Amino acid sequence: MSKVGENLSLANKFNHTTNHVFVFLEIFVHEGGIQSYVKDIFRAYQKLSADYKAEVFVLRDSPNSSNPWESENLKFYGFKTQSPQIGRFKMTLALLKCLLLQRPQHVFCGHINLASLIQTLCQPLGIPYTVLTYGKEVWEPLNARERHALTSASGIWTISRYSRDRACAANFIEPQQVQILPCAIDGNKFTPGAKQPELIAKYGLTNARVLMTVARLWSGDIYKGVDVTIRALPQIIQAFPEVKYLVIGRGDDQPRLAQLAKDLGVSDRVIFAGFVATEQLMAHYRLADAYIMPSQEGFGIVYLEAMACGIPVLSGDNDGSADPLQDGNLGWRVPHRDANAVATACIEILTGVDQRCDGHWLRSQAIALFGMDAFQKRLQELL
Repeated sequence: MSKVGENLSLANKFNHTTNHVFVFLEIFVHEGGIQSYVKDIFRAYQKLSADYKAEVFVLRDSPNSSNPWESENLKFYGFKTQSPQIGRFKMTLALLKCLLLQRPQHVFCGHINLASLIQTLCQPLGIPYTVLTYGKEVWEPLNARERHALTSASGIWTISRYSRDRACAANFIEPQQVQILPCAIDGNKFTPGAKQPELIAKYGLTNARVLMTVARLWSGDIYKGVDVTIRALPQIIQAFPEVKYLVIGRGDDQPRLAQLAKDLGVSDRVIFAGFVATEQLMAHYRLADAYIMPSQEGFGIVYLEAMACGIPVLSGDNDGSADPLQDGNLGWRVPHRDANAVATACIEILTGVDQRCDGHWLRSQAIALFGMDAFQKRLQELL
């Protein structure tokens, strides 16, 4: 194909006015907190003005993979290949052509690992860009190129005050340069309901008071605090002998956790449920009398999921969970490695006299602050 023909073909591909360009590492090939957050951005974007049009470039997604977000105002392009280098080259070329042909108003860089590329392409063309950050990837000092790309951006988004403060302290960023787009909860997807008898039977929870955690059980993720909650169980059992602890998730740390439960004499109280698919999570949340995760999170979407199901929550007291728990107004916050503090708070929750145990009130607060309507309004403000 001639150069002119190639350019005409590409122009036809990008055949509508583009307001925004989004660039991500991956969205559909794996499930996770970042991926869910990105999908919420798409869900909200599609409900904005019909005049808003965006191109979405995804480095590690298949180019022909179908997705429910493809629409007139969201066009997706995937660049997954056998060779990561070739995929990155193809995406860079396609992105540059899009920027030259469409001249979008703004580019949104979906990960710090892409920030240097976005800066290189956007700055010579005078196109402003914003870098989206989430948590740990920007909590430590970045290399010189990444830091320069971040500090040169016209904007930085993050999910919580804690993530903002950690990123700013580590990388010499002015806090006023960072804007917060918190995680969201779909109140239609996560709702209160009765405990399903078949799940009670499956996990042996008849007449039990159930504490629950949903977390990766990887040895690199012990900050999730499953081991701390297990250490708290003997003290909790003294007050509530019928307590059981349901742990949802999988990973290489499970043998250590199981041995810890055995050593403490509570192995009959700890149920490792393994992996549970997203569509089955709501029914599992409904099994819980309390959601317990004394962790260190960038935000902690699981707390919102539990609250939307009317389940009281416990988190760590030095992380991004301060936002979903509203500095303790919507839940218990304790030192994240303190088993005694976890036990004391769990006993308070199971006693049930605190307003934060009122499932109806808890759900209404969570949705008012972090429901999709609030998320869409905040996205509109930022755009």
